[in-house]
Amino acid sequence: QVQLVESGGGSVQAGGSLKLSCGASGHTDRSYCMGWFRQAPGKEREGVASIYTGAGYSYFADSVKGRFTISQDNAKNTLYLQMNSLKPEDTAMYYCAAAPPDEFCPLTVSEYNYWGQGTQVTVSS
Repeated sequence: QVQLVESGGGSVQAGGSLKLSCGASGHTDRSYCMGWFRQAPGKEREGVASIYTGAGYSYFADSVKGRFTISQDNAKNTLYLQMNSLKPEDTAMYYCAAAPPDEFCPLTVSEYNYWGQGTQVTVSS
């Protein structure tokens, strides 16, 4: 069991930056795929970025490549999503999620079985 709590969402103007955090507790003494997902109103939840905690391999959706970075602080059991050059289309509820270890950490919702409650990101034009 892993419990996840996101924070750091907010409102920002286009071109701005935000850094999301996801604190993990529970069975954190093992490797996982950790991912960030987002869901805008009326749209399906989609993968944004993932990282294999065992080796640090990271993956990104095409829509955020070059703008978002994912990182982890193992000592703090915390996952981060640094979002730069934000666009109005990045507006969504952002979720942190965990999945069994897989070095390719797919950005597929169904692969993840632990989820946080979400944090809202709103980007205005």
